Amino acid sequence: MFTGDRRIGISGTQRVALAQAGLAPIAALIGWAFAGTGAAVAVLYGVLVALAVSAVLVWRERQSIRHPEWDQHRLFKQFIRAGIERLVLLVSLLVTGLGVLNLAPLPLLLGLVLAQLAWLAAATTGRHTK
Repeated sequence: MFTGDRRIGISGTQRVALAQAGLAPIAALIGWAFAGTGAAVAVLYGVLVALAVSAVLVWRERQSIRHPEWDQHRLFKQFIRAGIERLVLLVSLLVTGLGVLNLAPLPLLLGLVLAQLAWLAAATTGRHTK
């Protein structure tokens, strides 16, 4: 999770966040074309929820890269903390979208799931070693 290729300057986590950011307007346009404005807003919100959760992971990853003196115990605590932060952020944003903003649940969750598929793309396009 907290590894990256410093030669390239972008980690897998950052690639996922960039893919999710690029997917947001595309998903909103597709939602608008198929189901109207309400669905487009819900799909966009779902993608942005996934992007926010990934952004927390990118932030914590960069923080750990800036501190090479941290040992494996400190990094493990950071890993657990990042997981808890991501879960709390996910639940709070979903409650906000579904409960407070009254967005349509199916398009919202569809946008969230589609954005999470960026993790599969990042996993399958790993580094090729010779």
